[in-house]
Amino acid sequence: MPSPDQPDPTLESHWRPLRLLLAAMDDDIALLYAERGVTGIRPRFAMPLIRLAHRGPMTIQALAETLDVTHSAMSQTVAALRRERLVDSVPGADARTRQVRLTERGAEVVPFLEDEWRATEQAVADLEAEIPYRLTQVVRDLEAALGRRSFHDRIVANLPGDRP
Repeated sequence: MPSPDQPDPTLESHWRPLRLLLAAMDDDIALLYAERGVTGIRPRFAMPLIRLAHRGPMTIQALAETLDVTHSAMSQTVAALRRERLVDSVPGADARTRQVRLTERGAEVVPFLEDEWRATEQAVADLEAEIPYRLTQVVRDLEAALGRRSFHDRIVANLPGDRP
């Protein structure tokens, strides 16, 4: 039970502004989709759809690996893509595997998604040019710092005592 004399720790957050910023940027991409009449597409769908267009059908595991996400996350994304009729599944090389492939609808939307991807990358580059430091450099610096000492170890070092 929380101590009544301690404030709610979730009222302060170093990460929340970044999470909200990224969500707002994704919302702007979704707004673009809506303005262009591209329905049933979420920003997180762009990478797997573009990858499938360039590499052809692949298993959920292979798709997850090429996009550096977990199998579970990709499985959820593929389920959402199926609901929107952007992908379907076909038998794999053996009876135990299934491959995800683009449907005609999925293939039709890829050229727009590629244009949006390039435009978004340029918008990020333009944004970086407006600020005194590169966001990509901040990410590299954070990765290097975490390579020296993991985030897990940093959290543990800040926990008070041993709690169950």
